[in-house]
Amino acid sequence: MVSRFMKKVSKKEGQAPGTLVFVGAEKDYEVKITVMDYDEKELREKEVTAFEECFPYRETNTVTWINIDGVHELDIIERIGQHCELHPLMLEDIVNTNQRPKIEDFGEYLFMVLKMLKYNKDDNTILNEQISLVLGSNFLFSFHESKGDVFDPVRERIRKCKGRIRKLGPDYLAYSLIDAVVDNYFTVLEKLGDRIEDLEEELIDEPTTKTLHSIYTLKKEMIFLRKSVWPLREVIASLERGDYELINEHTLPFLRDVYDHTIQVIDTVETFRDLIAGMLDTYLSSISNKMNSVMKVLTIIATIFIPLTFLAGIYGMNFEYMPELHWKWGYPVAALVMFSIGVTMLILFKRKSWL
Repeated sequence: MVSRFMKKVSKKEGQAPGTLVFVGAEKDYEVKITVMDYDEKELREKEVTAFEECFPYRETNTVTWINIDGVHELDIIERIGQHCELHPLMLEDIVNTNQRPKIEDFGEYLFMVLKMLKYNKDDNTILNEQISLVLGSNFLFSFHESKGDVFDPVRERIRKCKGRIRKLGPDYLAYSLIDAVVDNYFTVLEKLGDRIEDLEEELIDEPTTKTLHSIYTLKKEMIFLRKSVWPLREVIASLERGDYELINEHTLPFLRDVYDHTIQVIDTVETFRDLIAGMLDTYLSSISNKMNSVMKVLTIIATIFIPLTFLAGIYGMNFEYMPELHWKWGYPVAALVMFSIGVTMLILFKRKSWL
């Protein structure tokens, strides 16, 4: 679990600032680069085998979206940085997938880091992937830690020329990608909400040790989710304030909308955290009540047997001159007295609502 919070950043120990060192899970596939170059009238889309094939698009007046799936091949990232004159510290952050969501202004381009979430149904855990965006005056780079993303709806809008995305610049494209990431948070939260409801029913019906383990696992997931989502609010707030020249004024209302969505996500995360904390308290109270019930029953049994043990102890003594020892009805009378004492005490406990 700890590895999900802190990846092996020790690989960077002793390296000079700006040195490219991939920090993340090992990958065994080739980096995939796709290009979408468009304006209001025309769209060109293709997958390239080498980044050098993207060079001609930089000189056009169209919007160019270059998507890179995989940042583990450092030579490709280095070539991109050299051609586009990207700051080496930014390239270092792209290949270090342990970054928190943030935004940095490098003058000619903006650098943003986001966390894309996925819900793993197999073990009910949340997976996150780092997405780095580099926004320029007529281009946008998106770097993915691995294959697969949540940007297919954005691609379809570009292909079918839906909405205003083909009419506006790369800043609106960047907004669209951020919005897609935030919308996917709601999908993950819905699945978590269903899981919390199931766990609540289990907690009420018959909590077990497995229930406690599930609560603690869910609590860790919420910590992990909060760590991925909370800093994003600062990023979007900085964008929607209009502090950056690359963000046009017509994009600001849309950024304010996605900021509101981010606040909703954070509120939902905090609500879920409170629910899980309450579930843990409920579980502990339930176990404590069960223990108290068991102890009450055992105490009542012990209390009933105290006088019976006293009588049995007296008649278990082997003194020679005990008058009842040779009495014909001694045993039946002693048994009847003991039984009467037990029944009387049970009736008394019942009237006092101790049973």
